[in-house]
Amino acid sequence: MRRGQRGQQPTIAHIQLPRPHAGQWRIVREARRWNCVVCGRRWGKTVLGINRLVLPALEGAPVAWMSPTYRMLAEVWREVTHLLRPVAVRVVAEQYRIELYGGGVVEMWSLEQPDTIRGRKYRRVVIDEAAMVRDLGTVWQMVIRPTLTDLRGDGWLLSTPKGRGFFWECFQRGQQPEGAWKSWQMPTSSNPFIAPDEIAAAQHELPERIFAQEYLAQFLDDAGGVFRRVHEAATATPQEHAIPGHAYVMGVDWGRSGDYSCFAVVDTTTRALVALDRCNQIDYALQLGRLAALAERFTPDVILAEQNSIGTPLIEQLQRAGRLPVQPFVTSNSSKLHIIEGLALALERGDLAILDDPILRGELEAYEMERLPSGMVRYSAPPGRHDDTVMALALAWHAAGSTGPLVLWE
Repeated sequence: MRRGQRGQQPTIAHIQLPRPHAGQWRIVREARRWNCVVCGRRWGKTVLGINRLVLPALEGAPVAWMSPTYRMLAEVWREVTHLLRPVAVRVVAEQYRIELYGGGVVEMWSLEQPDTIRGRKYRRVVIDEAAMVRDLGTVWQMVIRPTLTDLRGDGWLLSTPKGRGFFWECFQRGQQPEGAWKSWQMPTSSNPFIAPDEIAAAQHELPERIFAQEYLAQFLDDAGGVFRRVHEAATATPQEHAIPGHAYVMGVDWGRSGDYSCFAVVDTTTRALVALDRCNQIDYALQLGRLAALAERFTPDVILAEQNSIGTPLIEQLQRAGRLPVQPFVTSNSSKLHIIEGLALALERGDLAILDDPILRGELEAYEMERLPSGMVRYSAPPGRHDDTVMALALAWHAAGSTGPLVLWE
């Protein structure tokens, strides 16, 4: 690209763009005006997006990169700023704006408040993690699409799939042989720079549903579906007392206001849930008494109890008494992800049998997954529902050592 100020001899600046791999080149060749790229994790959508963003800007056009949040676009901003520094006339970090020699402009926006974009005009817009944009359909139709009218610009929607919302609709449009839309489904394996054994390891370690969405780039239904083969797993026989020669562990999820406390007992010898006690609207002294009575029947090696909130004083009280092998578990998004995915994998593979309890089955089947703007996954019960049996079972299974050494997340 030639650059130079008035009265000076133009000089040539070289911009080295990341080299696309074969799958990315295919998309570039087949592109239409509106493009929807559904890809697995680490496939390289950022490389493709930067390539698509920068080229028209170097030709003198205004372009924009849009992300669900400012936090998500921060790394791309740093990378594009570094890339275009040799041809940048002005960089305004506070506005995420780069002005280039030749008149090109790069702007970056968070879609948390999309109305701030109104009035702009662009040759090209790249929407990163499009499936995670709140009300994507409305934002696209009312805000983003009009910015591409003046310059007859084009649009790129890039994302790992999430549910079957507007991003899924765009993908469906792009599967038609003709029209303005074009879409591609690119699993992680189509990136030649990701080692196949890494993908195989992820498939072994992750529940089928998570692997299908995050690595195979498959669209899944929004609701439930975290736990599969729940009915097939409901074959365990309840036990009243410990069987001689068998080992046991317990998981404890303390109830909060309006919630339930739940105690789950897993027989680690048979890998089965053999007892489940669920209660609410009784004081904590009675709950501790019920826990102690259950522990007396099964003499567990470990009682893994949620420490958060009310759990702290209850665990301390049990530890001071010194009669029960209680260990605390600090529940965070990452630690919850670890134990929930471990439980999902166990049910999927038939490694754990559960009681045919209607409340437990209902909570397992309704359990939901949501991918956050940060890229992390969050698991929870649907609004208005409970997950106490799920959490107690997940803690008990983790205590059983099903996923390796016991990690307490202190």
